[in-house]
Amino acid sequence: QSENAKSEGAFQVTMLPGDGVGPELMHAVKEVFKAASVPVVFDEHHLSEVQNMASEEKLDQVVDSMKESKVALIGKIHTPMEYKGELASYDMRLRRKLDLFANVVHVKSLPGYKTRHNNLDLVIIREQTEGEYSSLEHESAKGVIECLKIITRAKSQRIAKFAFDYATKKGRSKVTAVHKANIMKLGDGLFLHCCEEVAELYPKIKFDTMIIDNCCMQLVQNPYQFDVLVMPNLYGNIIDNLAAGLVGGAGVVPGESYSAEYAVFEMGARHPFAQAVGRNIANPTAMLLSATNMLRHLNLEFHSNLIADAVKKVIKVGKVRTRDLGGYSTTSDFVKSVIDSLHPHYGA
Repeated sequence: QSENAKSEGAFQVTMLPGDGVGPELMHAVKEVFKAASVPVVFDEHHLSEVQNMASEEKLDQVVDSMKESKVALIGKIHTPMEYKGELASYDMRLRRKLDLFANVVHVKSLPGYKTRHNNLDLVIIREQTEGEYSSLEHESAKGVIECLKIITRAKSQRIAKFAFDYATKKGRSKVTAVHKANIMKLGDGLFLHCCEEVAELYPKIKFDTMIIDNCCMQLVQNPYQFDVLVMPNLYGNIIDNLAAGLVGGAGVVPGESYSAEYAVFEMGARHPFAQAVGRNIANPTAMLLSATNMLRHLNLEFHSNLIADAVKKVIKVGKVRTRDLGGYSTTSDFVKSVIDSLHPHYGA
């Protein structure tokens, strides 16, 4: 398959449809890519804990595919609540194997869709290989569980540097470190200290800090004060979802994760929407925008802009709205409208 891709001058991309509405959203991406003649070939893998399609072997296949393509588009891999002897979910194990340490969620208002706060534009950067997601839990005495949160200097410095580099590259003016160092004086204290050290190396970028609980309140009251936020793992997970809710919910916010050599594109608020499966009602906006970010990453600037403009146009015109945005349109209606708005460019 990869030989095929190279001969046609196409890029190979690893695809993991995931659970819930993931496969339906991936189908939407494939349809739009086909209509826009995007030179990308998907190497598709199914990894799912709830559909009994998860094994060490499958995980290795995904990692091998990533080693070749370096880029992936993934749906949410649902993590069951029950404990079956393995604490780390496949989602986490994949992140660790690829060392996807930085998760970036760009929360931006969509013109034409009114929410309480309009013209929002902020970026949430979270460390996603340690912190509370270290899968280190044990019962130390009957009825007493110890759950360890790991914070290391190396990884805190790495994510802080990533945040400041991102701000520099994207012309952003401020980075806010979000923490709970007043309570976790050593753990979050170390994270905060690393952010302060790194901030000194970037004198042109304003730096401030905020306690996580206050940050939640400020995001709801006055989100305009934020530009780039950087934080440990769990806070990032919560803030991603809170911020996505400010601009229309999980269906409209794209996200991405990076390691030193890999880039993975996914929805910003990871949500399987299990109740919508097979009902053709999921909003493909977030997945399509994640896919356009992926194309930009592959330097397919033309195709990226073509599709992103088409998606935004459909939302701006407002005739086709999925249920989460208050309309009655189906996933296929939305995809069809996006494809229809691509075509004017062909005649141009």
